[in-house]
Amino acid sequence: MRDVNNSGAFEELMAIRAGSPLPAGEVTLTGADPFYDSPFLIGETAAAALAARGVAANDLWQLRHGRRQTLSVDVRAAAATSLYGGDMTQLKDANGQYQPIPYSPAMKHMVSLTQPWQGADGEWLLPHTNLPHLERRVLDVLGASSSVASVKAAVARHSAAALEDAIAAALACGGLVRTPEQWLAHPHGRYLASRPVVEITKVADSAPVPLPPAAQPLSGIRVLDLTRILAGPTAGLGMAEHGAEVLMVTAPHLPQVPSFVRDTSHGKRSCFLNIGVPAEAQRLYQLVQDADVFIDGYRPHRLQAHGFGAEHLLARKPGLVHVTVNCYGSGGPFADRAGWDQVAQAVTGICHTQGQLSGSDQPRLTPVFMCDFLTGFLATFGAMLALARRAKEGGSYRVQVSLCQSAMFLQRQGLVEGFSGLPGRLTAEEFERLAVRSDNTCYGDLKTLGPVLKMSETPCAWFGTTPALGSSEPGWLAR
Repeated sequence: MRDVNNSGAFEELMAIRAGSPLPAGEVTLTGADPFYDSPFLIGETAAAALAARGVAANDLWQLRHGRRQTLSVDVRAAAATSLYGGDMTQLKDANGQYQPIPYSPAMKHMVSLTQPWQGADGEWLLPHTNLPHLERRVLDVLGASSSVASVKAAVARHSAAALEDAIAAALACGGLVRTPEQWLAHPHGRYLASRPVVEITKVADSAPVPLPPAAQPLSGIRVLDLTRILAGPTAGLGMAEHGAEVLMVTAPHLPQVPSFVRDTSHGKRSCFLNIGVPAEAQRLYQLVQDADVFIDGYRPHRLQAHGFGAEHLLARKPGLVHVTVNCYGSGGPFADRAGWDQVAQAVTGICHTQGQLSGSDQPRLTPVFMCDFLTGFLATFGAMLALARRAKEGGSYRVQVSLCQSAMFLQRQGLVEGFSGLPGRLTAEEFERLAVRSDNTCYGDLKTLGPVLKMSETPCAWFGTTPALGSSEPGWLAR
């Protein structure tokens, strides 16, 4: 056990909170890195972000009840939260035994292509091939087919730096592998370095929205979750774990990764609304009128083109907390580009360092989607800070987080030795202690790594089953 105030990551997040000093002993972290075969402090940084999220929940609890509670996070458990699926989500078989769910062939194929490949200029490019339409765009730019040999050969025929810009122009995703120093010298890296890792901006005045006594820190808070894949859904999942009503909004035609949906939907509800259909867009506007938080995880300007940009929504609903989750952040020359966890790792220097310190002759990705999960934790933290400010002083707020900012935040925490060959898995005993069972879900009977942030009075929990997409009507529950 150690003092959380010795964590630079936690101190950085508490500076963003900018509230009263914490009572002695409120937050405890146990354990230490390394957990993964990686030099980065993945577990300790995740634990600090979860602890900060707990402090934000505690601030709301104090507003409701006038008292605080104690919090704790285990570093090994926090590290394991970055392991989506795999042996952290298990399915009961016909013999009543829980077995790890294997990754799908489509996911394995995407991972095989989404790696750093060397260009003709000697630089390295990471093309991203998640979701069929984005894979097609990347392959068209490369002039390649969907195989490792074809992608590798295609990148080798071109300048990696030129491919990065060509992929962006095609509205596809990919990134040039840079060193940390090159990224911080780049205009976009310099911009992000000048901004906090969680940006919270009061954009308009409105009356305070008090928080009455309730069972959970976020009881009665309504959240519209318009996100897919991992970072955005993790933000909504965090709010659900503190008692918010989280309604996922998607449409049948939008591509998804089924395992990601399964592992980030606990405690939420899901509805279908196609905002390209006027009547359905109008229904979403109606939902916004009674929402407290709106999470936008789409490509920059995508929702804005349909009338659901931050400016539109904040004008329609005074007091709304609008959360943006994207790859490149709130501004800078790459702000309009889309991207994923692996792209953020490539451009910010993580890939370079992971390969170099692993003894590899080429850049490497970390073993897990750390940027995704860390960004989700930080988004929940920022949204709860904004809700506390709204309760005390009123106002409408923007909260902005990004995969690249999270990658830079992780790198600021330093490096660790002795990581080579670590399995990066909880023991069976650790998993059983933390696992949550969900019976009769649309996926079957599941056993999943549960919430790892521990709160003494309001334990984090999934209030409700794991839903099928589109299984609810587009409406709020009665308060």
